[in-house]
Amino acid sequence: MLQHLPVLRVEREGVHLHSRSVGSGSPLLLMHGHPQSMVMWHKVLPILAKQHTLVLMDLRGYGDSSRPKADSQHLNHSKREMALDAMAVMDAYGFQQFDVLAHDRGARVAHRLAIDHAHAVRRLMLLDIAPTLAMYENTTEAFARAYWHWFALIQPAPMPEALIDADPARYVRSVMGGRFAGLAPFSPLALAEYERCALIPATSTSICEDYRASADIDLVHDREDLASGNRVLQPLRVIWGEHGSVGRCFDVLSLWRDRATNVSGMALPCGHYLAEELPEAVAAEALKFFN
Repeated sequence: MLQHLPVLRVEREGVHLHSRSVGSGSPLLLMHGHPQSMVMWHKVLPILAKQHTLVLMDLRGYGDSSRPKADSQHLNHSKREMALDAMAVMDAYGFQQFDVLAHDRGARVAHRLAIDHAHAVRRLMLLDIAPTLAMYENTTEAFARAYWHWFALIQPAPMPEALIDADPARYVRSVMGGRFAGLAPFSPLALAEYERCALIPATSTSICEDYRASADIDLVHDREDLASGNRVLQPLRVIWGEHGSVGRCFDVLSLWRDRATNVSGMALPCGHYLAEELPEAVAAEALKFFN
């Protein structure tokens, strides 16, 4: 769907990172969620590209980026490593400072990026997440039922991988279609891209390792931040779906104010996939915040 945009493949320590760029103006890094790719931004690109140089990247393990090997500590899929990936990509485009717009898994990477590389991130807008540690520590039955994959995918290999590999396209449709708006917000071409990438060998391993990292090494890093008093110091805007599980199960603004110093936010009348359900509203909020 974004084939008309030039590709830049950045290599970092043996991991190939797939990226594209479009637009002009101040740099804005876009990072996607699960089980998607940079394609999820296709509806907001025409609006944002008028005022920003957009850099889109596929997270390691997703889209057309590399699928790193699993390791016992899940370090290869930690958000710290993914944040270093983002730094490498932005450096390859010549940007030393930039803003960040990120959704879901990408927003968790953005959280880590803002803390570990505070000199580089000017502002960040996160879509439909609360801090990972806070979500695990405050899990309820309602959240566990809605986000069943958070708990299924972290189980030891190879069972979760086998469940995905049995029918990767069905996995994509099940996860994405099981939320508030069903599959209606996703264009056929975008959905086909998500399914194509799910069929790339070792995708299931990276998906599971991403979630295992979030429930393991990422929490270690988050607890270290709390103990050291490390907070997100940049202006932080959080937007969530009124009909999504994050907003229903957590006090999003309160939890972020425990982790950041300058937080604002609001709910939009949609579900989890904000950029595809209400792209004009997301783009308007982004332009207002970053400009």
